[in-house]
Amino acid sequence: MPATSSLRADCGNCFGLCCVVPAFAASADFAITKPAGQACPNLGEDSRCGIHDKLRTKGFTGCTVYDCFGAGQKVSQVTFDGDDWRKTPKTAKSMFAVFPVMRDLHELLYYLTEAAALPTSAPIHANLTGMIDRTEGMTLEKPEVIRKLAVHEHRGAVNGLLLRASELARAEVPGKKKDRRGADLIGAKLKGANLRGALLRGAYLIGADLRDADLRRADVIGADLRNADIRGTDFRDALFLIQSQLDAAKGDATTKLPESLSHPAHW
Repeated sequence: MPATSSLRADCGNCFGLCCVVPAFAASADFAITKPAGQACPNLGEDSRCGIHDKLRTKGFTGCTVYDCFGAGQKVSQVTFDGDDWRKTPKTAKSMFAVFPVMRDLHELLYYLTEAAALPTSAPIHANLTGMIDRTEGMTLEKPEVIRKLAVHEHRGAVNGLLLRASELARAEVPGKKKDRRGADLIGAKLKGANLRGALLRGAYLIGADLRDADLRRADVIGADLRNADIRGTDFRDALFLIQSQLDAAKGDATTKLPESLSHPAHW
């Protein structure tokens, strides 16, 4: 995946926004309950997580599968020009309101960038690059503008292009492709399944057995892979696969991944 560094989290240039802005409840993913806008007790004064290397063992698995797509450093260093909300408290409310909007925009930029890089997207390349420019322009607006953006409407336009890019890419896979968009596949027995070129957008694959399955050219945007067994699964040119999906699943060294993604350390 050709995503640029600006679309990958750079925690060293962020003011710990993902540890402050979102709310979370005590559950299997989080050891405690934290309201939105309140700093996690594990966040240090230096904007670093005090238990970063122990998050899973301390009950904060949810933190390990969160991805801001680079929105954190964009808000911290560009939108607010390096003004730390701790040192400039008057910026906190606005910064916290902007962050989730920026995160959504950066997620869209990430997928658009992948779609534009696909050779099969040539027929719509101009549309994709135009949408990238439009979306990037939205991220560079003033805080008061960003926080009021109608991202839901924009997402609809982007999704139309992403789906078309998916169709063009999957058309190269011979034969009939499975359409399991939004399907309830929780705990499904799919070991060794031929899912090449399948449409798995938004599918619930929680706890599914996907061992040795072929997902090359499968569209997995938004697919929930939490605790899915993906040992030996072939994702080498899966469409719109992101690192946090892999982080939430259970794989090993035999899981085949695109070059741009990595095997999580906890596998």
